Amino acid sequence: MTIQWFPGHMTRARREIEAKLKLIDIAIELLDARVPLSSRNPMVDDILKGKPRLILLNKTDLADTRTTEKWMAYFAGLGYTSLAIDASTGTRVNEIPVKVKQLLHEKIERQLAKGITPRAVRGLIVGIPNVGKSTLINRLAGRAIAATGDRPGVTKGQQWIKVGTEMELLDTPGILWPKFEDQLVGMKLAMTGAIREQVLNIEDVAFFAVKELSKRYWDTMSERFNLTTEPPKDLDDADEVVRVMEDIGRKRGCLVSGGRVDLEKASGIILRELRAGNLGRITLESPEDMM
Repeated sequence: MTIQWFPGHMTRARREIEAKLKLIDIAIELLDARVPLSSRNPMVDDILKGKPRLILLNKTDLADTRTTEKWMAYFAGLGYTSLAIDASTGTRVNEIPVKVKQLLHEKIERQLAKGITPRAVRGLIVGIPNVGKSTLINRLAGRAIAATGDRPGVTKGQQWIKVGTEMELLDTPGILWPKFEDQLVGMKLAMTGAIREQVLNIEDVAFFAVKELSKRYWDTMSERFNLTTEPPKDLDDADEVVRVMEDIGRKRGCLVSGGRVDLEKASGIILRELRAGNLGRITLESPEDMM
C-alpha cells in the first residue's frame, strides 16, 4: 500500500511559514517520541534555514523511556538541544521556556549590551499532523486557545499566542511531505495516527503494527490481548502475522458467521489500543535501526 497525504492547506502552510521566518527567533520542532525519526519532516531543515532550534520529543508518557534517552543522545550528537515532554499531562513542559532562553542567551546578551530591552521571544512551532502542537500551546499558555483534536489536520491557519510576558508562539498547521520515499515511514505515521484513516487500508496498517510489535514488544502485546498463539517464526511470512491478528480478533470477540475472524474489526481494536497507550510504553524505532 502506497501512503500519500498532502492536503492543499499544507502547501499553503509551508509558504506562510517561510514568509514568517524573518520574525522568528527560534524554531520549536515537535516530534512523536514513539517515532522520532519518522515524525521528522525532511523538508523542515530546508524551511527553517539554520534558525536556532529546540527539539521536543512529545508523547513521551507513551514511549519507551530507555529508547527516548537514546534519541536525545542522538540529537545531541547532531548539535541539537532536545527535551522529552508530554503536552497532554504537562510532563516537563514548564522547562521549555528555560531551554529557549538558554539557546538564545548570546543574542539576548548582545541586545542588553547595546542597551536594548529584549522583546518577547518569538517561537515557531512546527511538526507533522497530530503530533500535539496545539495541545502544547494550550498547556504553555495555561488556557484553551489553539484548536485541538485526536485526528490530523485540526489546525488550518496560523496564530500568534502569548506565553506569559516573555514568549510568543506561532502555531502552524501540521506539514507532511508530498511523497513518502520510504513506505515504512508512512506506515509508522499511520500507526500512530498522523495520517487520516480515510486514506488508509486499516488492515494493512494493523498488519504492519502487529509485525512491528511482534519484533519489539511480543511479551507486552501477548499479555494485553491474552494471546495463546506463539510468536511468528518468520516475520516476513504474512500467514504468520495474520495468525496473530486472528488470535487477537478471537480474544476480542471479532467473529462473524462460521467462526471466522473479522479482520477489519480486529484491526481497528489493535490500532486503538496502540494509540491509546494500552499496550504500555512503546517506541517503534531507535537510533540503532539506522546503523
